[in-house]
Amino acid sequence: MNRLNGKVAIVTGASSGIGRATAKLFAAEGAKVVVGARRQAELDSLVDEIKASGGDAVAIAGDVRSESYHKALVAAAVERYGKLDVAFNNAGTLGEAGPSTGVSEAGFAEALTINLTASFLAAKHQIGQMEKNGGGSVIFTSTFVGYSFAFPGVAAYAASKSGIIGLTQALAAEFGQQKVRVNAILPGAVDTDMYREMNDTSDKQSFITNLHALKRVAAPDELARSVLYLASDDSSFVTGTASLVDGGASITRT
Repeated sequence: MNRLNGKVAIVTGASSGIGRATAKLFAAEGAKVVVGARRQAELDSLVDEIKASGGDAVAIAGDVRSESYHKALVAAAVERYGKLDVAFNNAGTLGEAGPSTGVSEAGFAEALTINLTASFLAAKHQIGQMEKNGGGSVIFTSTFVGYSFAFPGVAAYAASKSGIIGLTQALAAEFGQQKVRVNAILPGAVDTDMYREMNDTSDKQSFITNLHALKRVAAPDELARSVLYLASDDSSFVTGTASLVDGGASITRT
């Protein structure tokens, strides 16, 4: 407990799934948390949950495609809590799916904007603040899709999420001397709204489950614990990594 005591964190994509679970865990571990997503009502209920458990959080709703939104999240952290130590950039989209020959230019561009460009814009302002504080930890959510193997029909998702790995490495190399660590988690299948949208039949879910060595999908709380490691001083010598949290999907051929 208290691995983030005295820390201030931003979590995007916090209204559900991995982001919500991580925001709650960060607060339970002592962090003051600024939570972001599009849906104000879901963010407000999250803040209520955190406060009911003795934590401290504030919600700022907005669109991660907007650079001004990322400025506002950082400003909220500094104005309310005095600094920024941790940022978990988790907001994302599946994007336009289907045969790649039929994917629209606009659909492909939207996936890049939400998954990759928004991650860059977030880090741009988060790292700028962390440099003033003497360092920090930035964490992105990528995916195993397009890294250890791929699926048909998700080119926009795979390309945009794979780009996050390159972004992670570049930022880690650029800002390591300023004591800013940058890492990405690469989840396997996690039982979230996006997972259920992508796998909407029992046959699809059975297929995905069997891809993993553990023969199950993850709960959001399990991913949150891996994010906590990268956010905390437990990972003080870890930067530039693409950290698989995939239940053994990358090594399974049975």
